[in-house]
Amino acid sequence: MKILIIEDDKILSKTIEQCTCQKYDADRAFDGAEGLIYARQNIYDAIILDLMMPIMSGYDVLKKMREEKILTPVLILTAKDGLDDKVKGFRLGADDYLSKPFEIAELIARIDALIRRTSGNYSENNILEFKDLVLDLNNRKVKVKNEEITLPGKQFDVLEYLINSKNTIITKDQIFDKIWGFDSDTSTNVIEVYTSGLRKELKKIGYDQYLKTIRGVGYIWSE
Repeated sequence: MKILIIEDDKILSKTIEQCTCQKYDADRAFDGAEGLIYARQNIYDAIILDLMMPIMSGYDVLKKMREEKILTPVLILTAKDGLDDKVKGFRLGADDYLSKPFEIAELIARIDALIRRTSGNYSENNILEFKDLVLDLNNRKVKVKNEEITLPGKQFDVLEYLINSKNTIITKDQIFDKIWGFDSDTSTNVIEVYTSGLRKELKKIGYDQYLKTIRGVGYIWSE
């Protein structure tokens, strides 16, 4: 899973990234305008958003996101803890609100709960299911009727992304940006290699039929 941290305090931003790295990959933006550019990629499971930032405030970022139908769940993380600030944030489309200073354990718990609540696909134990196919995100294991299959490296990440976005066409650029990241030195051609390998593994258990290629566009996981 992937999160976006929009926070102009680089030390705090790095701390959040390091403390959540066991569960989430993170991209970081250090002003509102940059954060909005990242958010528009629509590849994040959740966004952590500060309110007081240069160029664009968190309020403006959130307002613009919702106007553009970017529905990624947003956790506001800010020193502005007044009731009016919270009400304004929620009215603009925030999903949760945490005041600074905060405990990292609470932040992670809120991110977990936010993703479960808004996606509707993940169980409390961080399990993702499709029919008899079970992905254990904590241990990065895949099982079908208690038979375990091995998906090396990013094959697991690609499968998770597709199942979590089932019935939605996912472009190659979206897959690349979410799994490999904006700063990767590889090209989008690597996606075809990984999806081909993933399809072969899925064929062994009769699930390759759900991974469909949309030529010239990307892929969709669908019945």
